[in-house]
Amino acid sequence: MRSEQPREQPSGGATPVFRLGQFAIDEPRRMKVVVIGAGYSGITAGIRFRQHIPNLDLTIYEANAGIGGTWYSNKYPGLACDSASHQPNWSRFYAPGPEILAYMQHVVDKWKLMSYIKLRHRLVRAEWAEEMGKWMLTIRRSDDSEFQETADVLFTGIGLLSRWSWPNIDGLRTTFKGPVIHSAQWETADGGETWEASVKNWADKKVGVIGVGSSGIQIVSALQPHVAKLVNFVRGNTWISGPFASNTLQELAGDTAVDNYTFSEADKEKFKDPKAYHEFRHDLEAELNAAYAATMRGSEGQIMGREHLTESMKKKLAKKPWIADHLVPQFGLACRRLTPGPGYLEALCEDNVDFIPSPIKFAAENGLVTEDGQYIDLDIIVCATGYDTSFQLGFPFIGRGGVELKDKYTPHPKTYLSIAVDGFPNWFQSFGPNSAMGSGSLLAVIEKQVEYAVKATAKLQRERLKSMAVKKEAAEDFDEYLEAFFPTTVFSEPCKSWYKNGNVEGRISALYPGSTLHFTRALEHPRWEDYEYEALDSDNRNRFFWLGNGGTVSDFDPNGDKAFYLNNVDIPPVPEYDNNAIGGEVGK
Repeated sequence: MRSEQPREQPSGGATPVFRLGQFAIDEPRRMKVVVIGAGYSGITAGIRFRQHIPNLDLTIYEANAGIGGTWYSNKYPGLACDSASHQPNWSRFYAPGPEILAYMQHVVDKWKLMSYIKLRHRLVRAEWAEEMGKWMLTIRRSDDSEFQETADVLFTGIGLLSRWSWPNIDGLRTTFKGPVIHSAQWETADGGETWEASVKNWADKKVGVIGVGSSGIQIVSALQPHVAKLVNFVRGNTWISGPFASNTLQELAGDTAVDNYTFSEADKEKFKDPKAYHEFRHDLEAELNAAYAATMRGSEGQIMGREHLTESMKKKLAKKPWIADHLVPQFGLACRRLTPGPGYLEALCEDNVDFIPSPIKFAAENGLVTEDGQYIDLDIIVCATGYDTSFQLGFPFIGRGGVELKDKYTPHPKTYLSIAVDGFPNWFQSFGPNSAMGSGSLLAVIEKQVEYAVKATAKLQRERLKSMAVKKEAAEDFDEYLEAFFPTTVFSEPCKSWYKNGNVEGRISALYPGSTLHFTRALEHPRWEDYEYEALDSDNRNRFFWLGNGGTVSDFDPNGDKAFYLNNVDIPPVPEYDNNAIGGEVGK
């Protein structure tokens, strides 16, 4: 607790007076934790904080009208998880968005979280109050009224994919007379509950889809059968991969070649066996995580993967081979985020679909004009143009000494293991800068980020600390590690990617520098020495103040367990080998 600083001596040279804490060592002080966001991160936080932090005051603020984060906000055609994942009741290998949202609501209901969640409450200001050792938060309700909130610990699960970006096209939202819809705000199409309802009258419409990211790919595949004409505007190249976890997928499908799979009733019945389900999930995630090796420059997996995907894409585009000339990249596999895109290349080959590789110059009243002079007549324009991935929050977020987070994140974000920022005590984040994964399971990482924040909160509570803030040199060392790591990977090759905040080259600010497995290991055992601490009692700086009055709760409770250390004894297995014996084996 900053014990290296000299202590003030009482006048006359008397020995400083140390006052015992009037509490038992295991008597938890009240901890007020505020969580921002009720997506996967916020829901996980709600469960884990309640599980591990006693005497907890918890509130989860969510800006939307429902839980689910990106799975609540997005309702566009074809919405699905584009990475293989599984829950026993999901219908398909690539789970549809509505089923994912329903599962998240099930989790909230199962763990009785709704009473802790306040919907339509948006964080609009956060400031660290040094003297109080608390975060001062301004929360805005849906009626635009505001109130002040405080937190001993602030955990933000705002998410990288929550602030969408409109394309910079002159006249798009002023000159063009038809509907202009963003994939992340699909409900504005007609207010319908489902995308099928919103496109029921589009059978005679000419629809333009701008973008070839994961959303654009899914939208093109889903809309193509429902419209008279579909035009996909694509500026860059992208790899359309085969199915992720293809071995697991093929085992399910048998001899049938598929890009997706619908689970049968027999499959679902099998998943009721916990052992069988665990084996399936384990094999699925193990195959997903194994893809990491192919992201290293010059690796065998990278070389073979490029050859395979080039051949696969050209084969699927055989009806319109010229599209492959524009779409198949020259950069490495996974430099841009890979997406399996079931049905996308096949949709491009349909007669009612046009592929336009020329950039858009401006919007006219009834269509779009490209830089090569083409005029494309359209009734509706769909913008699948992604999100603001600069990590600039758009509201004041102020740490020690009045320093704003936007300045700490300029010209690029600097963090400590993506979870903390120097100068911002008692704040932890999930899915922040450098925490996305180029391969493997993101949810495994989110779980570990939440657990890290819970461990830090337990330390603050247990040791009666006012604050903990990561050291500046620790954040700088992590930044140095980032800069040394990424040149060894395909992610640093020239390609326009949201990993680089939409740039072709430059800082990779979205991805973690390592594998999913590496990230989970890095967060397992926090390096508490990388933090600076302040005592809760500023007048008493003895580092052992947290020892309290010398007793435990059980010591002072007549009915307390006076031998609690014999509960849940960790009994090791009997070893088969004697390490002290010659050769290791017992008896030899």
